[in-house]
Amino acid sequence: MFIAILKYKKPLSEVDRFLQAHREYLVEHYAAGDFIASGPQTPRVGGVIMIKAENRTGVEAIIAQDPFNINGIADYQIVEFTPTMFRDDALKNIF
Repeated sequence: MFIAILKYKKPLSEVDRFLQAHREYLVEHYAAGDFIASGPQTPRVGGVIMIKAENRTGVEAIIAQDPFNINGIADYQIVEFTPTMFRDDALKNIF
């Protein structure tokens, strides 16, 4: 399991120019089963994406397709973790 933490490196006016393309990218990867949850940080300085992938290389390949990445809008920190505790009803279809 991975979490990608996005930090905007451009002004929000620039972020907003690519927001629709970024959302389409998210929809595509939710449909493919890659993404579990995502959303903006509060305050709006970036975002977070929870990703299901076999390895870090797979996550990097997915992130490489993000319009925010392609257009230099955000930096990405990738955190890998092994879920050892979770509420059964919340994540039963993920594992």
